[in-house]
Amino acid sequence: MSNKFNSKKIINDSIIKDISGAVEKLGYGTVVVTVHNKKITQVEVAEKQRFDDIWKVEEGGGI
Repeated sequence: MSNKFNSKKIINDSIIKDISGAVEKLGYGTVVVTVHNKKITQVEVAEKQRFDDIWKVEEGGGI
């Protein structure tokens, strides 16, 4: 196995590990993977906080 191929595999494994970790940490939200020229160039994580189960407007909760 050449060093060039081996280094690409290490980078790909690292990216996959990062994406997997981001998904595991999320309760609610999105993970967006951006691809440019057949390569993953960016991973965005947006986490959402949900309050509707705790505070209901009918019961005097909310903002």
